[in-house]
Amino acid sequence: MEYIYAALLLHAAGKEINEENLKAVLSAAGVEVDEARVKALVAGLEGVDIEEAIANAAMPVAAAPAPAAAEASGGEEKKEEEKKEEKKEDDTAAVAGLAALFG
Repeated sequence: MEYIYAALLLHAAGKEINEENLKAVLSAAGVEVDEARVKALVAGLEGVDIEEAIANAAMPVAAAPAPAAAEASGGEEKKEEEKKEEKKEDDTAAVAGLAALFG
């Protein structure tokens, strides 16, 4: 993964992605450089438009649908009740666990 990050860093800095630059970035990061992996990455990125690849890889975030007004008011009350019940159960379990420590 660090090899890809190094290539992306070089791209973001506007530097050429070549073996020498990749080795320099990886060495600066304290990564032991594997010559074969560097060569394979440079060869694999040859002719690739990185900006386009990033744009195609990014997944759009879908907005959650807004609940209807009637559902929203009723749903909030139910959520509050559920939270209160969960908190009571958690408190009871914690007290029971502590009591078990002291016999």
